[in-house]
Amino acid sequence: MELLAEINGNVNAIGYGLAAIGPGIGIGILVGKALEGIARQPEATGVLRTNMFLGIAFTEALALIGLVAGFLFT
Repeated sequence: MELLAEINGNVNAIGYGLAAIGPGIGIGILVGKALEGIARQPEATGVLRTNMFLGIAFTEALALIGLVAGFLFT
């Protein structure tokens, strides 16, 4: 039975690692599109930068919630 607990712990860590790929991809797309928007309309830099940082914060919050949920449910 002890072996099963060790395998379960390792699978949880792998599961969170795979789940962290989503927010990483989301942040990459978000920053890329914000830079594209800034390049197209430099006068909108302030608004785009503010919205970009808000989006990054929300996306990172999802990753942190996933990490905490992994600790709570194991």
